[in-house]
Amino acid sequence: MSDRVQIELRPLGKILNVERGTPLREALFEYGVEFPCGGRGRCRGCRVKVLRGSLPVTPEQARVLTPAELAEGWRLACQAQAEDSLVLELAQWEAVILADDTPFDFLPGEGLAAAVDLGTTTLVAQLVDRRHGQVLGVQSALNPQAQHGSDIMSRIHFALAGPGQEILQTLIRDAVGRLLEDLIITCGVIEPLREVVMAGNTVMHHLFCGIDVEPLAGYPFEPRDGGAQVLQAERLGWTLPGNPPVRFLPCLGGFVGSDLLAGILATRLYESPVLTALIDLGTNGEIIVGYRDRILCASTAAGPAFEGGRISMGMRAATGAIAEAWIENGAITGRVIGHGPPRGICGSGLVDAAAAALDLGWIDASGRLMGGREIIPVLEPVRITQNDIRQLQLAKGAIAGGLRILLERFGATEADLSRLYLAGAFGNYMNPASARRIGLLDCPPDRIISAGNTALLGTKMALFQRPDDGGLLESVRNRVEHVPLSADPRFQDLFVEKMAFA
Repeated sequence: MSDRVQIELRPLGKILNVERGTPLREALFEYGVEFPCGGRGRCRGCRVKVLRGSLPVTPEQARVLTPAELAEGWRLACQAQAEDSLVLELAQWEAVILADDTPFDFLPGEGLAAAVDLGTTTLVAQLVDRRHGQVLGVQSALNPQAQHGSDIMSRIHFALAGPGQEILQTLIRDAVGRLLEDLIITCGVIEPLREVVMAGNTVMHHLFCGIDVEPLAGYPFEPRDGGAQVLQAERLGWTLPGNPPVRFLPCLGGFVGSDLLAGILATRLYESPVLTALIDLGTNGEIIVGYRDRILCASTAAGPAFEGGRISMGMRAATGAIAEAWIENGAITGRVIGHGPPRGICGSGLVDAAAAALDLGWIDASGRLMGGREIIPVLEPVRITQNDIRQLQLAKGAIAGGLRILLERFGATEADLSRLYLAGAFGNYMNPASARRIGLLDCPPDRIISAGNTALLGTKMALFQRPDDGGLLESVRNRVEHVPLSADPRFQDLFVEKMAFA
């Protein structure tokens, strides 16, 4: 018997040859199969359909999948190994990854440098000529750590088990190294790279830099070392011209990482004369409120609903995802990314669909489905369940409650905000009117600005800040005060209050 087996992926037309016994999680991740729960058999995000060959039905499969789905050949990839040759059906997709081409003022620097946005889901790198401020090229990829959980708490738990942190560290260092090496080759670079500057949330900061994540697993959720870290490319196993220093920007406190520090730079919130907010709506919702004289930050465990996690037919903003929804002829319809058949719904589509269902009277203010409904149809076969609505309420309650806590410390409300910037892919797609309708963001829609990838833009701006001059970066960081929401007795009450729909 051969030690290798063949896996054919349809409709991708890819044929893989892997060692017998290879976990499907390792083989299929880069081809679009998602593992939201980190491979623990608790969700349906990694479903694949067996067209030929055999994958045994495990107890985990039987608990999560219906008898009809099992009979049709559906299996959880995270619970299976390639013991024999297989033909599997999986939906082709392309993730939406935000780059950035926003112009900004800068003082010319020396040579070439690279900016890297190390996201929980995606990685983006840009090569920049600091003499002219010109972006020479951009590369993006999925974060391979997602094999072990789509959200940061799943990865913390994996990191604390056995050699988990070393595995996650190796995965991310190798992935960023390959990304930069590909970028150098694609751009035909010959001259040395002077510097690499990176930004990411606190967990990504610790996992990349080799700092113990154990303090982030429990109260008071404070990083062991959130300061700037400088490593050499060779030490990371990277082959880059000039062996440049690799500088990971410092965190702001708790789960508020350097990606939000970069966001403050990108939006110029640090020089605003009026009250401004910046929110990164993800599994860990990060909130900044302030102006040039005072800036507060906080993070709240919003849960993965805004990214499609824990939603019965949820998925990331990728091909096949319903990204927008609206009312048409007394029903809900929508737009699918990629213009193909719908296979799930992402966070922006979920917010739109909930807003539409409220307007139709299908949901009441408490979030309960009305008229004896058990589901809300969007675009067949995609539908929303009562539990999906509850997950959305939990996520929005956490964000809205956290924002209100910070505003109260300024003696202000949402109406006092001059601008509210939304960062990242979710903010780029979300309809401000829908966010207001469900009570996620209670400020006028014309003040809500989709700011794109502020982490990448701010990191690129940091390329023009000298790391040893105690300049703008440290000045901004020193102005930011971290507010631990879990220590505020008002937060739990506001969280419950804000769960209700407007």
